[in-house]
Amino acid sequence: MKRFWYLLFLSASLVIAKADFSEMSTEELIALIGYIDGEKEERFYRELEKRVSQMDEAQKTLYENDQSQRRKDAQSQTPTP
Repeated sequence: MKRFWYLLFLSASLVIAKADFSEMSTEELIALIGYIDGEKEERFYRELEKRVSQMDEAQKTLYENDQSQRRKDAQSQTPTP
């Protein structure tokens, strides 16, 4: 539990301190998934997309799970006629 709060604090401070996602490590970016505000989200995911080919299997799994969840969320928010 202590580790979770440490990562959460670290992630939040990185978002505030570093708006340039290209300077962050892939691990830092993955730790921030789900904690990025709307105005920075597009740049954040664009930077992650650039790094997919360099990710190890664990990182890819985390990223792909997040992508699936974002698609589900987008579909649930889209009104059906």
